[in-house]
Amino acid sequence: AQIIRMVEEAQGSKLPIQGLVDKITMWFVPAVMTLAALTFGVWFFFGPDPALTFGLVNAVAVLIIACPCAMGLATPTSIMVGTGRGAELGVLFRKGDALQGLQDAKVVALDKTGTLTEGKPTLTDLVLADGFERADVLSRIAAVEAKSEHPIARAIVEAAEAEGLILPALSSFESVTGYGVTAEAGGIRVEIGADRYMAQLGHDVSAFASTAARLADEGKSPLYAAIGGRLAAIIAVADPIKETTPEAIRALHDLGLKVAMITGDNRRTAEAIARHLGIDEVVAEVLPDGKVAAIKRLKALGSVAFVGDGINDAPALAEADVGLAIGTGTDVAIEAADVVLMSGSLKGVPNAIALSRATMRNIRQNLFWAFAYNAALIPVAAGALWPVSGILLSPVFAAGAMALSSVFVLGNALRLRRFAAPMAEATR
Repeated sequence: AQIIRMVEEAQGSKLPIQGLVDKITMWFVPAVMTLAALTFGVWFFFGPDPALTFGLVNAVAVLIIACPCAMGLATPTSIMVGTGRGAELGVLFRKGDALQGLQDAKVVALDKTGTLTEGKPTLTDLVLADGFERADVLSRIAAVEAKSEHPIARAIVEAAEAEGLILPALSSFESVTGYGVTAEAGGIRVEIGADRYMAQLGHDVSAFASTAARLADEGKSPLYAAIGGRLAAIIAVADPIKETTPEAIRALHDLGLKVAMITGDNRRTAEAIARHLGIDEVVAEVLPDGKVAAIKRLKALGSVAFVGDGINDAPALAEADVGLAIGTGTDVAIEAADVVLMSGSLKGVPNAIALSRATMRNIRQNLFWAFAYNAALIPVAAGALWPVSGILLSPVFAAGAMALSSVFVLGNALRLRRFAAPMAEATR
């Protein structure tokens, strides 16, 4: 409930380009009415006989040729075709203004677990302190983690099960969000978490300093376990990078975007992963409720698009200028997002941004044509060619010319159906 309230508070609405078009149209219509009245007056008072007929015909021609229907079609048709093309590519735009907002993105911020990685970590290392045995330590740690829903917890439990260990009875379980978990396993207090949790509990982790540094440099996430009030072990968990992630990040760089990673991992681990993937900015050791603050800081670099998949990502998805949720993630994250990537691949992110840019470029082309076309033909409809060539624009031909403008806008919008995604294989 708290997360949903945070989403509702952070999630605002943006002014789509159609709002600007509506304002221009509201200004354009009275201007045309005035011009039509002036046209009638000039022909009625200064035109040849029959002056009334000439005045009425030319005034009607001005009203018809200046009809802003093409301008009204320019935005919705492009958005409709663009969102349809996005759906074919596995990118669902839940809001039309998200299609507009993505073109302005300067920074793409990515959650790590489940977004950059598979979200299926495995236990890789268990280094014991003196006086402890592996089977006893792993069984007690697994018993505590069995009560947690975190992917790292599942990795530890699976490792214990793979070794055929019997888990002791558990009591007094407590989870401290962003820090770790604690419980009594087999009647002995067990505490598991990051170095900040150990420091909070008063445990000195300096004995494992060199091991922790080595594991972090390997891109692994080190955790610590204390049993019976003594530091017992350092645990390393590795979450494999998705096969498509490096290519997707390169594609984002090719689009001229800065890529950032927001993670709760310790800085050394996060920077090792960032170096491997070519990520520009790292925001590490972030607690779940600190992602919103991280997004606000990144906004100093420009418009931010955030990509996440978990419950804890929902407030950040709402805070970002555009939130993109991995379709294989949680329902809360999907509900908070503006764009949903139907596959678990990050390839949908550059596809969505490239499609947004193509759609907005198409809209600008439509608006220019609709405005310039009408503006150029209004003098002709008013009779500007009559003094030099004796040519007047019949209301019938004015209607045809006005319709032709709308046909052009629709045809130009339909070109988006042939949009070539930079990473089309994302939908396979």
